[in-house]
Formats: sequence, structure tokens, C-alpha cells
Amino acid sequence: MEFRRLSGDWIIMMRTIEIFLVIIIITGAFIISSFFAVLPQPRQVSPLNLRRLALTTLQTLDVDHDLSETGFKPEDDPAWSELQIALSACLPLNIVYNLTVYEVLTGGGTELYLPIKSISNAESLGVDSDASSYLVASSNVTFNVIPEKIGEHGGGGTLYILNCSDANGWWITGYTAQSLAEDLYNLLSPYFQTTIMVQNTTQLGQILNGTSLQGETLQNAVVINTCGETVPIPAGYYTSPDIGYDSAKSSYARYCHTLGKKVRQHNWTWASIVGYPVYYVSNTGYFTGPNDHNTYGIYGMKRVGPAGFNAFLKGLDSQTYSYDSSWLTGRPGLVYLSSETLYYCNYYGIYPASHQISTRALPLSITSDYNLTMAFQMFDLVGNWIAGAVFRHAVSGSFLALGLTRTSDIRLTALGLLSYYKPRLYHSEYTATNSSRLVILQLGQVGGV
Repeated sequence: MEFRRLSGDWIIMMRTIEIFLVIIIITGAFIISSFFAVLPQPRQVSPLNLRRLALTTLQTLDVDHDLSETGFKPEDDPAWSELQIALSACLPLNIVYNLTVYEVLTGGGTELYLPIKSISNAESLGVDSDASSYLVASSNVTFNVIPEKIGEHGGGGTLYILNCSDANGWWITGYTAQSLAEDLYNLLSPYFQTTIMVQNTTQLGQILNGTSLQGETLQNAVVINTCGETVPIPAGYYTSPDIGYDSAKSSYARYCHTLGKKVRQHNWTWASIVGYPVYYVSNTGYFTGPNDHNTYGIYGMKRVGPAGFNAFLKGLDSQTYSYDSSWLTGRPGLVYLSSETLYYCNYYGIYPASHQISTRALPLSITSDYNLTMAFQMFDLVGNWIAGAVFRHAVSGSFLALGLTRTSDIRLTALGLLSYYKPRLYHSEYTATNSSRLVILQLGQVGGV
């Protein structure tokens, strides 16, 4: 037993010596390698990006078009001295620079660059420098964007904007349907072959019946309802049991069902700009009684409630009309524009707020219940709630629903429709002689490491 104990102690001691030797060897190797290693200079470990700094500086100098204006002034103009002062103020003290402006001469399919003016704060920028370029245009150059017309390569191309003088709106607080119609006209008319203001409910009834107003193409059109949660109702739909009034329920949900059928029949894209779609119907010439209001002091309308949109969806899907007053929408709260929508914000130059409040979002289940697909999703989903999207029926017809909380932002309506149809933009430039100049800012760094 004593021999075994001594043998075990001996093994432990040898293992300890081996570990100690390994530590000495590793430590020695690290010290020797560190002694002979060549470490990079601090500026090489975290170098200053001179090219990015140069471009940022040029953009800063031109934020109010001062750089563009100065680039076309005579060489002895005091603006050049002011530009140099501003340039020095934009850069760190250890940065040397040379800014050169070149006139761009074009001809014979080639471009020539003729130096016009240079300003610098050093004779040399050293051996390590970088540069960025920036093209400026003179004030006599104008740029133009020509949009592709929706429908020019196929059917459709007509935009109807409901500007009905004999209908009131709701959830468009602070606006009237007519003011929104004018703004939508200015935003969207360049993108359509024909834009028509539907001035009253009589004209709305005419296009619902399949008759054009000005010889326009009625099929495959876009119809924007500017009345928010209200929809104008034309004469002939007030008391008709087949297309307008459900006497058993004392409701105009049947008219909403007819709207859905017309969207399917004409392959329209129906746009609801805010709130719960087709929640009220309005005609100030017909609804004139003391009880013809929406309970909030807006007269000339009747409440349909959630049964209106349920009936609309059934009409779009060619389902038989039935009265269904179950509440359809939800309240996801804060919602954000999708990444694809943000892309089209930049493409079309339309910038609504990137986040909105939604209390009338549609459930994802409507896509399976009514044979719909989300042709364009404007907002990120919150659970199974869709705050804004263009829905396309499997057979015919589409609709844009923006289930946002008042007040309406018609930029979202315009953006949703453009993102769905995706008309291309063709940029063109009306040039003049000596209209462009190239500015190159070269930067160097001096001082210690």
C-alpha cells in the first residue's frame, strides 16, 4: 500500500512539472513572437475614409445649392472665397484639400473636362489621399420626369375620382371629399391616360351602369372614393330591393353588395382611403329627414355598419347577398410601411409617415373566404391583421383598403395604387450649352499617427 501511494504521488508531481514546462514554452513563444512582430500604425488599424468624407463634404456644401451656383461664377467672384471658408470649416484641422471644378464639354460622342478653378490649402496632399466627384448643373437646366401611363400597354387607363357634390364624407376630419379629390387629381392624373372627376351621384350611377361619361375606357378603371367611410349612393338605388335597399333589415347593405358586383363586372380597382370601407351611404338630395345622419352631426347619410363591407366582399366574390352585421376589422395599433413600400416612396417621390395608427385593419382570413390575394402589401403584418393592401380577386376586380385611423393621408392612397400598377418613370434633361460642371474634392491627412 505504501508503494502504491508513493507511485501515485510521483505521477502527480511529474504531471505538474509537465504542465509547468508547457506554460513556460507557450509564454516564451508569445514573448518572442511579439518582440519580432511588426504592428500596424494606429491610422491603419482604424483609417479615416477620405473618399466618404469628401463626398459628404460636397453634399453639405451643396445643401442649399451654394456649390452649384458658385461653380458657374467667374473665377474672380467673391463667392469662391466664401466657398473656401465654408470648405475649411467643414473639414478637420489635419485634413488638406484640393477642390477643382471642371467644365464638361460634350461632342462627337465623347466628353472633355476642362479645369476652370481650383482652391487648396496645401501645396501637396502627400502620398496617401483620396477623392470624390460631384456633378452640378447650372440654373438654366431643367429636368423633367415623364411617367408611363397606366393602361397604355393594355386595357383600362381611366381614373375616376368621386368628387360628388351631393354626398358627405366621414373620417376625413378637417377635409372635404372635394378638397381630397383635387389633391388626388394633382398627384395621380399624370400616371393615367384619362382622369375624370365624378361630380355627383348621378354620374356615379352612370358609370355603375356601364356608361362612360366622356367616351373614356370604363373597363379596368380605378375608382377612388374620397368620402372616407362613406360611399355616395345614386338615385335609383334608394328603394330598389334588388340593387340598393334591404327592406327586411332596413339597410343599404344590398347597395354595397351591388358595388362589389360592379367592381367584379368592370374589373375595377376600388380604393377606400381611410377607416372602415362603405360604413355609411350618403346622398344629401335624398336623405333629408331629421334622422338621416350618422349620429355625429353629419346629415345627408345613413349608417350601414359592418354589414356594408361584408356585403361588398360577397358581391365581389359573386356570392349571394345575405345580411351579415358581424364586425370584420381589428385594432393592431402602430403599423409600419413595408420595405417594398418604402422603396416605392423613393421611386415616386411620395413620402407619408413611415408609421401609422390602424384601428380598422382587415383580417388575413378574407383572402381565403373571398378568393383574394394580396397583390401589394403596404404595411407589415401585425399578427394576422392587414392595415393596408391592394387585394385582387381570383377572377376579376381589386380593391385598396387603408384601415387607418382618421385623418386620411391621400399620399398613402396614391402610393398604394402606384405601387400596385408600377408605372415606370422616364427621366429626361433639357440641356443648355455649358450646363454641367464636375467638382472633384481630393483630401489628404497630415500630422502624427
